[in-house]
Amino acid sequence: MDRVAGKIALITGAATGMGRADSRLFAQEGGIVIVADCDEERGAEVAREIGESASFMRLDVSDEQNWIEVISRIRSSHGRLDVLVNNAGLISLGNVVDTELSEWRRINSVNSEGVFLGCKHAIPLMAETGGGSIINMSSQMGHVGGPIRSVYNMNKWGLEGLTRGMALDLAKFNIRVNTVAPTFVVTPMTKKFLKNKKFKKETLHNIPLGRFAEMSEIASTVVFLASDAASMIHGTSLLVDGGWTAK
Repeated sequence: MDRVAGKIALITGAATGMGRADSRLFAQEGGIVIVADCDEERGAEVAREIGESASFMRLDVSDEQNWIEVISRIRSSHGRLDVLVNNAGLISLGNVVDTELSEWRRINSVNSEGVFLGCKHAIPLMAETGGGSIINMSSQMGHVGGPIRSVYNMNKWGLEGLTRGMALDLAKFNIRVNTVAPTFVVTPMTKKFLKNKKFKKETLHNIPLGRFAEMSEIASTVVFLASDAASMIHGTSLLVDGGWTAK
């Protein structure tokens, strides 16, 4: 299939996990991928694995000047940007009382500020060239609460609000904005949590389908939202949660 043939996508946090899976599938579906990550070694390796349809750009999503530089490079090399996938993110565990302000700021700098900065600097290029698709990686925790995840909940609920607000502002530029909201996904970042037998049992109990999501299932959703098949999907959240939030 060539669902995104010829489309140019910038995917953040693309050196590992879901970002890597998104990048690989996007290229397989005919797209041109900018693999963006602050991990230069792994990011460049992913771009090499994908081949000619991918390139690597170093990007710290919390650094505004870095965003300006990357968008400028995309403008020079490609002339347009069709898809922005704000995938980079951090997990924070703990309640409000036990969370240090320094940790709160560290998580927010990526999960919230990183998305804001990416949208702020990518939107003008998209608007100039006829529109595009912004896909923000949210979570089921952007729809329900979770224990010892207060800061993460705040990030993802805020992201859902940002997405809906931008959807209203950007419709006139033909820029669609949506979120993908997965349940727990088997990734290098989550494997350490899933090794805990009690946590694993309790988590699976909350997923009616009785299993964790695979990275390929999330990547498929991202590519769908980036494609013309999703041309009327705007300002919403696609839950890929195995039924968690249906209860």
